[in-house]
Amino acid sequence: MPKILIVAEVKNGEIKKNTLELLSFAKSQGLETDAVLSGSGVAGQADVLAGQGASTVYLADDASLEIYNTEQYTSLVTDALQQSGATQVWLSSSELGRDLCPRLAARHGVGALSDVTELEVNAEQITAQRPCMSTKVMQKCQFSKDGLRVVSIRSGFFAAEETSPASANTVSLSIPVGHKQIKVKEVQVEVSDEVELNEASIIVSAGRGVGGTEGCDFVKPLATDLGAAFGASRAVCDAGWLPHKHQVGQTGTMVTPDFYFALGISGAIQHLAGMSGSKVIVAVNKDPDAPIFKVADYGIVGDLFKAVPVMREEVAKIKA
Repeated sequence: MPKILIVAEVKNGEIKKNTLELLSFAKSQGLETDAVLSGSGVAGQADVLAGQGASTVYLADDASLEIYNTEQYTSLVTDALQQSGATQVWLSSSELGRDLCPRLAARHGVGALSDVTELEVNAEQITAQRPCMSTKVMQKCQFSKDGLRVVSIRSGFFAAEETSPASANTVSLSIPVGHKQIKVKEVQVEVSDEVELNEASIIVSAGRGVGGTEGCDFVKPLATDLGAAFGASRAVCDAGWLPHKHQVGQTGTMVTPDFYFALGISGAIQHLAGMSGSKVIVAVNKDPDAPIFKVADYGIVGDLFKAVPVMREEVAKIKA
């Protein structure tokens, strides 16, 4: 069977859920896995990766890696590949993964499969499925040539197994020098205690039906009650009612939560493309013919400003 090198991601000093999903899936398939862990102050997370099944963790822990740099990370993963002997690289389809995946493929002169939602791995070949044409078509893909396989996989499609940390077998990587002509002068970090859309198990999203910023403020407490991320349709973000970081859809964040609440969202194709993989979809809309009801598991035809308070009351009863 092939050996997999998984590119780990860290946020706020902890391994991200998307990385744990990849490791858990590889373990469930009986695949041998290594991991490459890069960043500043990340060495303590190597044991978490080992607990999820990583045989060896290739570690690059240095202050110069605090800010993601494509060239440095490409060199580090390439170094880890050479030492590991892995024949496949798996990344999450995150901001980092979408940038690094094609760069790695280009560095090694091979093709890449991106945004994969289903994966079948055997000794000879990878068979992957991914949505295209706004999820109207599921594309089945295979690599046509021998060589390294580079694959980015959407988060939320594989469950992350709960395990305890284990003592990691680590190998330190040499820290490459960044591009001489590129220097980062300033990094502005937005501090927020909000749940990230692509990490959330529950998402509450607002659509044009909320009517404006006041409507968004009316809906958001439901997300707080549920411990959910707060999302929005493209129409809401384009209107300036919420920042773009909240946008769910083909041109925003692709999500696959356990529960997705679509409040005042009609269900444009671009939005459905980004959330139709949710396990349970609850929709509230005045229009009984709204496309969102075609994908919803539960639907309420009515005024969201009447429905949301009732929802909050029921959540409060459950939490009491």
